Amino acid sequence: MSADSGTPTPLLLLDDTIDQPLVPGVAVLRMETTSSRAGLFDGAWWPRSRDIETQLPVLIAALTARLGPVARVGLDASAWDRVPGHLVIDERMVRIDWSAVDDGTMIISRGPQDHFSFLVVPPQAEPSAARAAMTMAVQDSNCTSAQQILADTGITPA
Repeated sequence: MSADSGTPTPLLLLDDTIDQPLVPGVAVLRMETTSSRAGLFDGAWWPRSRDIETQLPVLIAALTARLGPVARVGLDASAWDRVPGHLVIDERMVRIDWSAVDDGTMIISRGPQDHFSFLVVPPQAEPSAARAAMTMAVQDSNCTSAQQILADTGITPA
């Protein structure tokens, strides 16, 4: 559920996003997560704000429903207002690993060898630019970095 609206956060499969409006809070997920895939990202997320304590639980709940329990999240500290070391989400502790690389990415881990890479679209992005960035990120053939995707779609990092 979204903390500010009381509605579930959409978690869309890439094929389902063509006719759906994308609004802040949406996560787009590509379920092809085998080691042979060619793209850099498994998904993309557009949080509603820079408040990690309200935004991350909604995403983790949606991902857990699709992927199973999430153990760790790697995020860029400069993109968020606070940087807690962990959050308790649905009675499970999720560790947060922070970096200061300002690269627009997030790593979701279910275990030591099970990682999913996400583009993080800044909350202030315009809807059309966010859609373009998210779609570009999760294409199988994408080998473009998060920073370049954001620049190519006209999105300035927070």
